[in-house]
Amino acid sequence: MPASRILTFSAFMVCGCSQFSSPAPKATSDAGPRRPLPTILASTRQSNPPSHDRPWRPNLAVLPYAQIYSNRVDLLNVRDCYYRSETDYDVRHADRTIWLNDLRTLDFIVIPFPESPALAHTMLSFGMADGQYLVFSVEARLEQHESYSPLDGARQKYELMWVVGTERDLIGLRTEIRRNDVYLYRTTANPEQVRSVFLASIARVNEIARQPEYYDTLRNNCTTNIVEMVNRLRPGTISEDIRVLLPGHSDRMLYDQGLLAVHGPFEQIKRASRINLEASLHYGSAEFSQAIRGLIQPPQTGPTSTF
Repeated sequence: MPASRILTFSAFMVCGCSQFSSPAPKATSDAGPRRPLPTILASTRQSNPPSHDRPWRPNLAVLPYAQIYSNRVDLLNVRDCYYRSETDYDVRHADRTIWLNDLRTLDFIVIPFPESPALAHTMLSFGMADGQYLVFSVEARLEQHESYSPLDGARQKYELMWVVGTERDLIGLRTEIRRNDVYLYRTTANPEQVRSVFLASIARVNEIARQPEYYDTLRNNCTTNIVEMVNRLRPGTISEDIRVLLPGHSDRMLYDQGLLAVHGPFEQIKRASRINLEASLHYGSAEFSQAIRGLIQPPQTGPTSTF
C-alpha cells in the first residue's frame, strides 16, 4: 500500500470529535463546500441531505446562533448543562451579550481519548475582561439512538454542530463524567486577533444554523474547522502538518509552531496544563474557570502543617 494511503488510513482511524459509544441520555430541559470522499468512504446518505430536523440528544438539540452589531454580539442558546452522569443531566441554555472590546484571551483545549493518545477532541475558549469564558466545540451531532464512531463519521452518518457553552459544561463533562484528561493552553493571540477568531467562530455558528452540514471524520471535524478558520483569517498561521489529522498531538504542533504562550520543554508544559484536579475540586462552582487556570487556591480538605 502506498505511504500516502497508509497515512490517510491511519489518520482516519484516530481522528474524532466525540466520545465513543454511550447510551442515549435522559435529561430535563429548559426549553464551505468539502472535497468528495474516496469511494471506500462514500456517504451512506448521498440521497438524504443533512437536516436540523431529527430526534437529537437533548444536550445537542438546541442550535446556538448570534446577532451581530457594530461592537456587540448577542449570542443565543449558550449551553450550561449540569451533569450527574452521561445519561442524567439538566439541559440549560441562556443568552449572552458579548462586547467585542471585552475579549482578551484565546485558549486551546485538547481532550485525548483514553483508548489512544492520538485520538482527541479539541475546543477553543474565549476569555473576557470580566473573567468569564465561552467555549466553542465542533462536534458530531448525535441522535437519541446514536453512538459515535470514526467509521460512521467518515460515512457522513452525523450532522455537524458548533456547540457554544460554558466551561463548567463543556470541560466539566469531560473531566467529571467521562473522566478524560483535559489540557488547557493559552495561545499567543493578542486581543485584536482574539476578536477576529471570535467573529469567525460566530460566522460558522450562524452558517450551521442556516444550513446543516454533515460531520466528516477526516475533513469536517473539530480540529480541521479550527485550522481552516484560523488560516482563512491569516493564511499560513497554522502550517501544513500531519498532526492536524492526529489531534491528540495538536498541542505539540501548536507548540512547535510558536502559537502557545508557554516557555520550557513541552512535556513539562503538558504536565502543568492538565486541569483535572482543579476541575474536580470546583465542578459546578462559579469559580470553575478561574480555578482551572490556577487563579484561586483550592479549598482546604484537611489539616495543614508548617515548618
